[in-house]
Amino acid sequence: MNVEVLREICISKKGVTEEFPFDESTLVFKVMGKMFALVPLERLPPQCNLKCDPERAMELREEFDGVITPGYHMSKTHWNTLFIEQLPSQQIKDLIDHSYDLVVASLTKKLQQELNALD
Repeated sequence: MNVEVLREICISKKGVTEEFPFDESTLVFKVMGKMFALVPLERLPPQCNLKCDPERAMELREEFDGVITPGYHMSKTHWNTLFIEQLPSQQIKDLIDHSYDLVVASLTKKLQQELNALD
């Protein structure tokens, strides 16, 4: 998978915005103002940071040793860095969905209601 395809998957989700809050080369995807994916556009090979359940994060790091690593410049417990050209596209899509779902579940009830009301 490349960064353009990853971007399309992220922005197709309900309530998602994309922005550059840190610098001009780090693309961040948020759902209802909460970050669920971060893509450093100038890093090679291409990478993406995604939120992950801590237990699942450890399992993924073992299964995909060196391809899924603890989140670069992120909480190592809750974030993974994926080397996106080295993983199956479906695996990346599943992990984007997982990250998005974790963040949505952590939203306040009010924000979840606002999200559900979006078309």
